[in-house]
Amino acid sequence: MSDFIPDLNKIEPISQTNGMLDPFGRMVSYLRVSVTDRCDFRCVYCMAEDMTFLPKKDLLTLEELDRLCTVFIEKGVKKLRLTGGEPLVRRGIMELVRSLGRHLDSGALEELTLTTNGSQLHRFADELYDCGVRRVNVSLDTLDADKFAKITRWGRLEQVMNSLEAAKKAGLQVKINAVALKDVNEHELEPMMQWAHGEGYDFTVIETMPLGEIDEDRTDQYLPLSLVRQRLEGKYSLLPIPYKTGGPARYVKVEETGGRMGFITPMTHNFCESCNRVRLTCTGTLFMCLGQEDAADLRVPLRESEGNELLSNAIDEAILRKPKGHDFIIDRTSKPSVGRHMSTTGG
Repeated sequence: MSDFIPDLNKIEPISQTNGMLDPFGRMVSYLRVSVTDRCDFRCVYCMAEDMTFLPKKDLLTLEELDRLCTVFIEKGVKKLRLTGGEPLVRRGIMELVRSLGRHLDSGALEELTLTTNGSQLHRFADELYDCGVRRVNVSLDTLDADKFAKITRWGRLEQVMNSLEAAKKAGLQVKINAVALKDVNEHELEPMMQWAHGEGYDFTVIETMPLGEIDEDRTDQYLPLSLVRQRLEGKYSLLPIPYKTGGPARYVKVEETGGRMGFITPMTHNFCESCNRVRLTCTGTLFMCLGQEDAADLRVPLRESEGNELLSNAIDEAILRKPKGHDFIIDRTSKPSVGRHMSTTGG
């Protein structure tokens, strides 16, 4: 049985505020929510193979996650992304998605999206669309089945490909996210772009980030996207475009393919000056910056009262501590800039 059955008759309509402004004048309008730290893959740049996950009793219930998201929407969040770990392995997750969809119906929320590894997407694509989701990001770093198995350790490429077909048939817009890994997939990024654009998908490349201890040296993985872009510009016309999805990617149109390509460059050209995002974990911890350890515990005010005043005040206090930017560094002498794994905070 699921732990969350929303009673839509008891839900009050949202009254919007003027929004959440951080100390540097940036409007926070985008919330990323990690619904679980668990994942059915063990990607080499994200996790150690032998991971210790949170006890299930430490996770917020789906009802609590819904209440937290609703307060953020009341305070001006317009875009909401569900992440993990792998969000679709969370038991009962579609009931949360369906409940959050009411904010799309009311107009309080502009977009509800999902980031997934694609392992379970074929099971839920139609229902996601029915709940109001129109876009999904699918993490995929290679089209080589053997290499995919090595990168993800536990994944099967065929399963992800089936999910992509299911997403397309359901009417979902797909963006492929690939982490650029030196000597692993760096020479596949061009054919992956061609494939993605041929299938009608957007394609975004991401620099690996120093989050959490893993089994490998990240200096051996790190591939600057300035080099990737330079190589592509030797063969393609990359035209900067103003397209934005609310995230940190800077987009170009590839004239020869007609498709969009995004670059997420936390290391070579950070995107902090325009950051409009905060991240909520499945335990109710709010991180104001992916690359900083400062956080706010929202679980305590969430559970201390039935009303939301304490919770709202805690969010306000946290937003006023949002830092100017991160301090990511990758070199052989440095430990990870942040001790927690990406799966804890959400991608």
